[in-house]
Amino acid sequence: MGLSMGSLRAGYRAAVFGAGGGIGGAMVRRLADDPRCGAVHAGFRRPPADIDARVQGFSFDLEEEASLAAAAGQIGADGPLDLVIVATGVLHAEGLEPEKSWRSLQADPLLRAFAINAAGPALIGKHLLPHLARPGKAVFAALSARVGSISDNRLGGWHAYRASKAALNMLVRTLSVELARSHREAVCITLHPGTVDTALSAPYQRGVRPERLFTADLAAGQLLSVIDRSSSAQTGLMLDWTGSEIPF
Repeated sequence: MGLSMGSLRAGYRAAVFGAGGGIGGAMVRRLADDPRCGAVHAGFRRPPADIDARVQGFSFDLEEEASLAAAAGQIGADGPLDLVIVATGVLHAEGLEPEKSWRSLQADPLLRAFAINAAGPALIGKHLLPHLARPGKAVFAALSARVGSISDNRLGGWHAYRASKAALNMLVRTLSVELARSHREAVCITLHPGTVDTALSAPYQRGVRPERLFTADLAAGQLLSVIDRSSSAQTGLMLDWTGSEIPF
């Protein structure tokens, strides 16, 4: 069943950074299927040749602010945006693995995690928030993780990922305060998608109950539904896939 973003204006314009990932790609497809959506801008490191004809692709480098500024200018040139989703993030990569102990901490992996999970999304906010529509509801949402909750951390480990996601939560919270001064109906939130069957979580799915391992399409639908139900009273919060608040 398709999902309609009924809380946004008819013909709303959306931009998704991280459309090459599992959740980001599924969100783009869901938005493109929504008859209320007027335009979907999908951001890739390198846009594929076979991109959906209903989607306007753009390129960006999360670690190069100039490319984010250029993307914002390209997207914003067509008019105000009603929805910006940052579906980027890194848990493991070459030279970067979740730490089991403080003994594994190294400066370079820590800095890379912060660059991708915190600084990049914040800089997207810097350049895209001025393009949000007003008056009316407009949403900036970035994918975070429950393990980024400081108060919920009882297991330790995963230092870089936890800390960089906690930093993301604080950055978005701070962006929300400033945004509310000019966009009274805007929503600026982070979202926890749960455990999703993507390349990011693939090495760490052991022990996850089958009913708690979501497909990317299901997760995209759940998160878009949370966005659709969200209000300015929730701006600055971290919400899970059910719409429940996760404490910082």
